Amino acid sequence: MSARIFDRILKRIVLHGRLEVTHHDGRQISFGTPADGFGHVAIRLADAKVTRDILIDPRLGIAEAFMDDRLQIARGDVMELVELIRANQPWDRKGVLPLPSLRKRIQNRISAAASSFNKASSSKRNVASHYDIGNPLYQLMLDEEHMQYSCAYWSDETHSLAEAQRAKLAHIAAKLALSPGQNVLDIGCGWGGMAIFLARHYDVNVLGITLSEEQLALAVERAKAAGVSDRVRFELIDYRALSGRFDRIVSVGMFEHVGTPQFPVFFRTCANLLSDDGVMLLHTIGRMGSPGKTDAFTRKYIFPGGYIPALSETLAESEKVRLIATDIETLRLHYAKTLREWYARCLAHRDEIIAMYDERFFRMWTFYLSGATAAFESGSMCNYQIQFSRSRHALPITRDYIADAENALDPAR
Repeated sequence: MSARIFDRILKRIVLHGRLEVTHHDGRQISFGTPADGFGHVAIRLADAKVTRDILIDPRLGIAEAFMDDRLQIARGDVMELVELIRANQPWDRKGVLPLPSLRKRIQNRISAAASSFNKASSSKRNVASHYDIGNPLYQLMLDEEHMQYSCAYWSDETHSLAEAQRAKLAHIAAKLALSPGQNVLDIGCGWGGMAIFLARHYDVNVLGITLSEEQLALAVERAKAAGVSDRVRFELIDYRALSGRFDRIVSVGMFEHVGTPQFPVFFRTCANLLSDDGVMLLHTIGRMGSPGKTDAFTRKYIFPGGYIPALSETLAESEKVRLIATDIETLRLHYAKTLREWYARCLAHRDEIIAMYDERFFRMWTFYLSGATAAFESGSMCNYQIQFSRSRHALPITRDYIADAENALDPAR
């Protein structure tokens, strides 16, 4: 019965491109018609429970069936499979949707809060589950120079991941409007790439904080190797435990781990840490449209406690502590291009990654990258760069200074 329902649903979804399914009993069925820009994928279902599991929770069901080799890809790969399904249901072509009922909105808010509470006592554990799985994995996947595990910044002239990540760092630095000698706080500093870049190019002092022990150890090594240890230091500390004042605050790819219940604390803490004429740049994955909830696969396997915020809820909380949103930029496709680069690097290092972990982990990781790519190419995901200040006089009154600062940075340095 579940197989027949599964087939009927796929018939409605897959209209463009070609998806061939071989069920566990040998029955074969095809969906869609060939179309430019849409792939041709063939899958085999190893047992009768696969369709049932997918119907119960499509994303988690497909993921776990693929991870356990119960959903086998006979033609194409997992990126092509996820892309084919998601591209047939693009978020931005669905038209204006009716407002969800009050009950549905309440359910979404409760679900988001319950899955992303992230008290100080649990944040470190949630971070460790993703970032402390081993630096060697990330060294294989990310750009070698800056080790940026966040959206790069691409242009028509960008030819490599390394160039795009450097451009991202320069773009953010330009929005910070830095001056020599300033004190900068990097919340969620990763492996130190941003802190090292700012110290090296702008002669500022940077404190980078993280909850990942493995990130901290490598960040310290990298700062020493870059010769900036006198201007950069790293600490294993929660942002809520910090005190003092900073001229600039930057946070890249960390806000997704805060969770809606902690939004008020996050922005209040940042406002209190920022000097009176200070500037903050928040770079985060965001949700186009209204607030939503984190899917079961991501909660279970990738980012426990994570939550992708809508712009509306992010700004609503920042307004409560009188942080002025002085500039907002939406990066629509930059992360999709970045994720495809990471995916290609994982495929190129398949044997090494499997040797580090196992085949199931490799399938899980590539499914994660594939799903994320599809979410940015056809779903509701994007990136927001939101610049905040505490004073309306803290920055020039036009945006020209951003491009000027980027152009002034010597590419050879």
